[in-house]
Amino acid sequence: MPKNSPSKLFLKGFLTNLLNPKIAVMYLSLLPQFINPANGRILGQARILGMTQIVISVFVNAMIAVSAASIAVFLTQRPTFALVQRWVMGTVLAGLAVRMATEARR
Repeated sequence: MPKNSPSKLFLKGFLTNLLNPKIAVMYLSLLPQFINPANGRILGQARILGMTQIVISVFVNAMIAVSAASIAVFLTQRPTFALVQRWVMGTVLAGLAVRMATEARR
């Protein structure tokens, strides 16, 4: 398998998200307020809410990936745009550096 094959990148991203403690904190702090014991099994409700969040996250992340791929194609087909972007960012960073250097110390 090549070093950066899609399956290896997918597995790396999957494991990174699976081991992300922020998601566990979100599930433990946010979802319980939407679970009502009077509406049936608590585990079933938690599963439905969790799966809903996962489906929405997968959809949003897929749209971000597709958009990023489209932007990458756009930028690679227009090398002038990349050159202009470098000059603009260089100018902005140089301007910030000059401002920081000349700003009076407080």
